[in-house]
Amino acid sequence: MKCEVVAVGTELLLGQIVDTNSSWIGEQLALVGIDSHFQTKVGDNLDRMVTALRQALERSDAVIVCGGLGPTQDDITRNAIAEVMGVALVRDPEIVEKIHAMFGGRGREMPDNNLLQADVPVGATVNPAMPGTAPGLMCPLTGADEGKIIYAVPGVPWEMQQMVTAGILPDLQERAGITSVIRSRTLRTWGQSESGLAEQLDDEIQRLDDAGTATIAFLASGWEGLKVRITAKAPTEAEVVAILDEEEQRVREIIGDIVFGLDDDTMESVVMELLRERGQTLALAESLTGGLIASRLTAHAGFSDVFRGAVVPYHRDLKQSLLGAPDVPAVSEEMVKAMAEGVCATLGADVGIAVSGVAGPDPHEGQDPGALWIGIHLNGTSEAVNLTLPFDRERIRQFTCIMALNMLRTRLLAA
Repeated sequence: MKCEVVAVGTELLLGQIVDTNSSWIGEQLALVGIDSHFQTKVGDNLDRMVTALRQALERSDAVIVCGGLGPTQDDITRNAIAEVMGVALVRDPEIVEKIHAMFGGRGREMPDNNLLQADVPVGATVNPAMPGTAPGLMCPLTGADEGKIIYAVPGVPWEMQQMVTAGILPDLQERAGITSVIRSRTLRTWGQSESGLAEQLDDEIQRLDDAGTATIAFLASGWEGLKVRITAKAPTEAEVVAILDEEEQRVREIIGDIVFGLDDDTMESVVMELLRERGQTLALAESLTGGLIASRLTAHAGFSDVFRGAVVPYHRDLKQSLLGAPDVPAVSEEMVKAMAEGVCATLGADVGIAVSGVAGPDPHEGQDPGALWIGIHLNGTSEAVNLTLPFDRERIRQFTCIMALNMLRTRLLAA
């Protein structure tokens, strides 16, 4: 069973919107054992959309069309699918009622244009999930394409994801006759390059290729680190979990403590849980990052018992007046140690992180862009590391965040 993804929208071709939907759908297809060899983008033009769909059906057994199901004049995915199927569009009264109810629940009048969203190709069914006003479509083909199917989902990511999960993936697995369980587990790592990880795991990847029990893949995620995904297939859930458990342990033994979490873990959520386990609280003194670390921490709910707060002393005089730092260079070991200790005293925390550096693009106090110090105050002592990052301003700030949090993580594990 091969499934192709066709993303619809002129804005995708113009670069006005990044197509994250296709990558997400491709990932989900791989996780349930469905091959996907092609992904296509096409603008809002009926002839070109019909051509793209017909080409996709020549290569694949199923096509997921993403986008073009809205109520405006350029939302013509329904029309293109109907032309490929060789059928007419008919208005579904149940969908009309659902759309009316959604607008009524928000206290709004439904524009007549929204009725277009209730038009369905003859022979198609509606996806069981309908979180928004755009229904998803499941459109089986007949004639020369008998047995093939086109699925249509909205371009809004949260709507699309619900429809793919609830309706499309189960239908594809049933059509493919997949009865085995396929699961993946992702190890989140920081501190090693993709080539370095591949070299470390080369023998293990070869062993898995020979055994056929699981696979390992790498996904570079910028300042979020590298992901090592282990995928396994077995007849039952219990068996596949056992394979993943065993392989996770083997990978951890090979690559060591650069693994900081699993699956949806983030560096900040892991650090906060480590602090909670130890009954310690955290405060931040952010000069270079300007509150970016605090923003990452507070994006996670439920850590108010661990995170005390942050001070953003962007000017050197504030580092002295607010945090009691000495009159030393702003980007120095002495400064970040004093800031880390001072923010603990100011905010009443057990642990402090301090960052100070030059984000650029211009030098500052004789220091080039990318020069920075990170300080940690933990268990009554302060230490600092000096780094130079060869990036632009945004990457310098983002990488400093993750490196500061990882520095605290390793110190907590070693304490």
